[in-house]
Amino acid sequence: MRKLAAPILLSLALPALSWPQAASKLAPDARAFVKEDAPVLALTHVRVIDGTGMAPRREQTLVIRDGKIAALGDAANTKIPEGAKVLDLSGRTIIPGLVGMHDHMYYPAPGGPPALYPQHAASFPRLYLAGGVTSIRTTGSIEPYADLELKRSIDDGKMAGPKIQVTGPYLEGQGAFTLQMHQLKDAEDARRTVEFWIAQGVTSFKAYMNITPEELGAATKAAHAHGIKVTGHLCSIGFREAASLGIDDLEHGLVVDTEFLADKKPGACPNPAAANKALLTLVVASGPIHEMIHDLVAHHVAITSTLPVFETFVPNRAPLDSRVLDAMQPEARISYLRRRALISDGAAKSDWPALFKKELEFEHEFAKQGGVLLAGLDPTGYGGVIAGFGDQREVELLVEAGFTPLEAIHIATANGAEFLGEGDKIGTLAAGKQADLVVIDGDPSGNIKDIEKVETVFKDGVGYDSAKLIESVRGLVGLR
Repeated sequence: MRKLAAPILLSLALPALSWPQAASKLAPDARAFVKEDAPVLALTHVRVIDGTGMAPRREQTLVIRDGKIAALGDAANTKIPEGAKVLDLSGRTIIPGLVGMHDHMYYPAPGGPPALYPQHAASFPRLYLAGGVTSIRTTGSIEPYADLELKRSIDDGKMAGPKIQVTGPYLEGQGAFTLQMHQLKDAEDARRTVEFWIAQGVTSFKAYMNITPEELGAATKAAHAHGIKVTGHLCSIGFREAASLGIDDLEHGLVVDTEFLADKKPGACPNPAAANKALLTLVVASGPIHEMIHDLVAHHVAITSTLPVFETFVPNRAPLDSRVLDAMQPEARISYLRRRALISDGAAKSDWPALFKKELEFEHEFAKQGGVLLAGLDPTGYGGVIAGFGDQREVELLVEAGFTPLEAIHIATANGAEFLGEGDKIGTLAAGKQADLVVIDGDPSGNIKDIEKVETVFKDGVGYDSAKLIESVRGLVGLR
């Protein structure tokens, strides 16, 4: 997206050093949220959605040992090891842990200018995990040192949270809207920035709205020399030009692609309203947009869907979820509801209903044409999208876009894992993989809203209590 009332930010990330993390090694602050920690655990009579897109399997047994899936199969044929703790999960479903691919660790501060995005290292790790998100890519960092230290604290068992792949600081050109971003001076500055942050431990980068083609080219070349991918929330550069410069991923989708504005100047971010108007005159299934899709697919460029943040700009569309409102501090809740009301008041003149519909259509068509679609939430905008809850909403909105529930879950799990190079460890459920999975009280393959009914989230075989995690940060979002 571009400069709306509160601009949407982005990011990328670190390899999840995914060692099994026994509950006995957890510090008290993390252990407080553990629900299941038996050395050997058998989940029985459960429905399994394995993340491959295949049909659910009923009456299954999944055995967890040493942080990994030791066995998975029909209950009648899968032996339960002697001494294992047995959980009867009749009526419940397990899915792979979600892999959030646009999951920042910051949130917009309530109040007026300047635009600030404080780190939410206290609330967001717990909310991501509570929502069933076991791995994230931060896809743009405001406080990269804090993100790196947070990752280490979680990996060391000092805090409860997902596995984090840390993206470096935004690669932004001249004209940043927030004081928290370094503005690149030239291509050499871009190269130096990439090299410096690779040495600090980040494993992806995100280009931002005002980056120049020369800066993006230099950053991408430097990152690729280290085997590191670059994504982007772009405005100054169109999608096809970014693909030609070697970008690996593009955030948000069609509604931020400015290349369709006839009088767009090279290397300059145009007026957002004008760029949006240009999209409204085009169709997705043919013409310039379809040509762009084929170009991205040919260059193996992925798209990260962030439908929840765009939904908040559509008048009266985003659900007023009590879970989200309860998580906010009072000032953040008031700020969000006030801005939501102003958007509602302007409904008659809003282009967002049509833009959002076109974005849904674009993402489905992109995948249909062979593109790799990833899933995230983007907890920015004007504050209506929150860690964990927004990741669940993203899966629901993918279903609205035309994907089946099983396809949507596949996008939100396996696709992200494969893109991060972690597909052999996470993203699907199979013997030998890490025991990162979500227990749901219901059947999201039949009713995708059931994805919100998370009971227990297993990460490396340790089961965390979703309700306890959520309650522990009630009223903190907007503060820390």
